[in-house]
Amino acid sequence: PAITALRPIFSRQRIKEGARRRLRQFDVGAKFSHLPLRKASVLLPLLVRDGKLQLLLTVRSMQLRRSPGEVCFPGGKSEATDKDEIDTALREAKEEVGLQPEKVEVICRLVPGLDKMNHLVTPVVGFIEDTFQATPNPDEVSEVFFVPLEYFVKPLNYETLPYKTSSGYLGWMHCFTYDDHEHKQSFMIWGLTAHFAVFLALVIFGKKPTFKVDYDLDNLVSSSESNFMNLYASIHERKKSNL
Repeated sequence: PAITALRPIFSRQRIKEGARRRLRQFDVGAKFSHLPLRKASVLLPLLVRDGKLQLLLTVRSMQLRRSPGEVCFPGGKSEATDKDEIDTALREAKEEVGLQPEKVEVICRLVPGLDKMNHLVTPVVGFIEDTFQATPNPDEVSEVFFVPLEYFVKPLNYETLPYKTSSGYLGWMHCFTYDDHEHKQSFMIWGLTAHFAVFLALVIFGKKPTFKVDYDLDNLVSSSESNFMNLYASIHERKKSNL
């Protein structure tokens, strides 16, 4: 019986080790930190439950001015006291869901994205304990839930939404609907949150998703960086034309 009890521990370690190895190849470190944009960070908290990698997500409180009721990762704008993007993500996760920074094993920073306000948003990936019990701060977060990471490459309910950035850049946005049996409700995951979740799943699983993505899957590092730089250039051009 002792051996069977150890089996889940071994498989959990194996799953984590595989994910760590893949993620480290995609770590951008501080490569984009110098860009002259206001900064924000989000934490992509991974854990292993039921033999699967799961991702923690939150629902923004209805009292918030910006994007109330939307699904997102714990995170927010950087503050003067934050050393770097990792500090920002950990501080915000503690404020929003009660996750203690020392309980997060930070693995890497992935290619950033741009939010609606043109903040440079850096996704920080970290493992949290599978026993973690969130204590949401009701002013900021109304729900915390978990989605198997694989859902972001093999979803049951997926559509694309067209969008246009403030600089006139036209694109398509991933939109997932996830039926959570624990909460007996459906969550809609879209925008930058879905973008980061998809990229994380592509990095870790290294397999082709069941929907179209605008990456070269054989050169995920370089194509994700050039996609981002193109998006950044489109804002930059707009700023210049406004001068």
